[in-house]
Amino acid sequence: MENDAATLQCPHENCQAANPLTHKFCQRCSTPLPKNYLWAVVDNQSLGSPGKILADRYLIVDKFVLLDTKPGLLTLTPELENLQIPRAYLRLIPYRLHVPQVHGVLPLTKNSPQPEVLLLEKPPVMVDDTTQQVHLGSELTSAWRDATSMRQLNWLWQIAHLWQPLASEGVVSSLLDSYVLRTEGSLVRLLELRFDDATSPKLPQLGEFWQQLVANAKPAIGEFLNRISLSLIEGEIHSSEQLITALDRGLAELGRSQTPTIKIITKTDTGPSRQRNEDACSPPSGTLVSKPPQPTALAIVCDGIGGHEGGNVASNLAIETIQQQVQQLTKVPYDHIDPSLLLNDLEKAVAMANDKISQRNDSENRQGRQRMGTTLVMALPVAHEMYITHVGDSRAYWITRQGCYQVTLDDDVASREVRLGYAIYREAVQQSSAGSLVQALGMGPSTSLHPTSARFMLDEDAVFLLTSDGLSDFDRVEEYWETEILPILLGEANIVNVADRLVEIANSKNGHDNVTVALVHYQVQYWEPEITIKAIIPESYSAKTVDLASRGANTPVLTSPNQKTQVIEENQPAKTRQLPLQWIVPLLFVLAAGTGGFIIQQLRLKSTSQPPIASNPTPTQTPTVAATEPPRTLANLASGWVIQTTKEIPLANNQSLPPKSFLQVIGTNPSPKPPSGDFLVRMQVCTPTPASSQPPAPSKPGLKPGQEVSIQFSQLKGSGASVLQSGAANTCKSGIQPPANQPPDTSQT
Repeated sequence: MENDAATLQCPHENCQAANPLTHKFCQRCSTPLPKNYLWAVVDNQSLGSPGKILADRYLIVDKFVLLDTKPGLLTLTPELENLQIPRAYLRLIPYRLHVPQVHGVLPLTKNSPQPEVLLLEKPPVMVDDTTQQVHLGSELTSAWRDATSMRQLNWLWQIAHLWQPLASEGVVSSLLDSYVLRTEGSLVRLLELRFDDATSPKLPQLGEFWQQLVANAKPAIGEFLNRISLSLIEGEIHSSEQLITALDRGLAELGRSQTPTIKIITKTDTGPSRQRNEDACSPPSGTLVSKPPQPTALAIVCDGIGGHEGGNVASNLAIETIQQQVQQLTKVPYDHIDPSLLLNDLEKAVAMANDKISQRNDSENRQGRQRMGTTLVMALPVAHEMYITHVGDSRAYWITRQGCYQVTLDDDVASREVRLGYAIYREAVQQSSAGSLVQALGMGPSTSLHPTSARFMLDEDAVFLLTSDGLSDFDRVEEYWETEILPILLGEANIVNVADRLVEIANSKNGHDNVTVALVHYQVQYWEPEITIKAIIPESYSAKTVDLASRGANTPVLTSPNQKTQVIEENQPAKTRQLPLQWIVPLLFVLAAGTGGFIIQQLRLKSTSQPPIASNPTPTQTPTVAATEPPRTLANLASGWVIQTTKEIPLANNQSLPPKSFLQVIGTNPSPKPPSGDFLVRMQVCTPTPASSQPPAPSKPGLKPGQEVSIQFSQLKGSGASVLQSGAANTCKSGIQPPANQPPDTSQT
């Protein structure tokens, strides 16, 4: 595969010694030698024969696979203003578990038909350490036959979750291309993105693709998959939310044949350079928890902010509050848990912890940098699923026999720039303010907090590592996971000893901060079920819609944007869900009909018994709805509201919204939120009216008034867009209403 003369340069800036490609550590300074394999996006063009080195750096391993022999150096990055293709990769960074990210560009010779080659990092590439041979992950269609029924549905479930975000970026064709659709153990991973033609694929085409898999599906899911694919083709399933719900039910049935055993160990340490430990963890440091016999397994890591101002108070208060809430949530039998509602309740638990810390700050008159706060990352295993929730830059990693995957995205400036499509991550992290947090618990009311919750299907043994930045800084996890954590899965290391070793690495290799780690070892026993599961196609409403209806569209939020943080009752229990979903919806309709009839009856009585209201109301008259309406913000976005942009917002197909554009909200999609916590806002470009006091902002060619556009909520926030208050002058006509039987969607990222 390789050039015998090729060497791997040590990434340590004070060493940079040349090492044989087979070495894992630098022979001079013992620094781990990362092997960054890259995928070259080229149009069937040969870059050269294996063993050739390009740009004095990139070793050709295979036709389109390169090895970066100088991993410590910065890479050449494209001018994003002139290169449109990478933006989809950047904006999909919340899905980097499945979508490779931009590494840089490789300049070619002037005579080459393609002057620059896009390089993608962390493609689905497998390496045989014994022979040093590299091969691509198997195509899903090839790996399908040998997978268990649980893994087969798991792969389809991941594709269903990717459908909407990839469609919003115009690259959903990637999920229908068997060449780029690869597998890496239990994960679905893409080699690269395929950009859609003028007409993007729709769900019926996904059904046709899946129909090809029915013949080789395991007996337990053959009938199920046939029913699902036909429902997609015939339009009975017409949204990704419906599809996910149907697959969830199938996975729940298969999950009865899977028995997990879970062990959790935590470890926290002050570190060599700090006077006190601002971190906190649950279970308490050094405690080993096993499930069974314990009924619940929950791991939390918090990294306090504020130093002597009370970071340790904030981190411990967050853990205490969340433990109380999760205890209530996990009392519900697994069969009665709706995944989307559990994700929502976990975020509510985080919001409650935030408000307790924020209220403490308010009561002590802490302002600005004096406010104490904390980051948070927690893992809750439930049956065959792992729920991860996080705020800040404490991270969660998923380690399998195939690799180490960072499953959380830091809430910092660098990640925000990439998510908005403004910079490549390797470039963004070089900026002076790259590591500054954009959110943490306790800094303000929960109305402005956007925790990220995700869930992952588990069909193989795995270790989840939760860690504060005392360990994760400088890529220490990526450097040491293979030598320190992987042995747990191979039965060669004890989880307690590994936790101690990770803290030792953090203190010796970093040493600039407190360090806290939690290891969650998930072991699986699975047997193929003898039963044949059947598909149940859900109604067109989603679980999220039912959730909003059941809680009430006018349920008050925890805090008001213009008030200090609300005081939370000490032992306020979280709501539990014990009614089956099929009972909830009929009850809602009965209650709505009864309430509506009562209101109409009361109005009729008033109209016949009361005199007409005077044209000049007295000062004691009840205020109108407009007078008591809460301020309109992006946080409580609703259909019919008008948004004005501040900066130019790039759109798909090389279009953009110019600054000071007016748009009227049609609705949001999807519901429930995807794993990243982001969602689309569907809007209509406004048509100017004669009554408007100011002319509409000029549009780029091809963007017409009245045209519908969809923008990621995170992109909308990052652009500085604002919501106009009721009655404010704008160029939008009224009349857009929320869909029937559905309250305004107030989802947040």
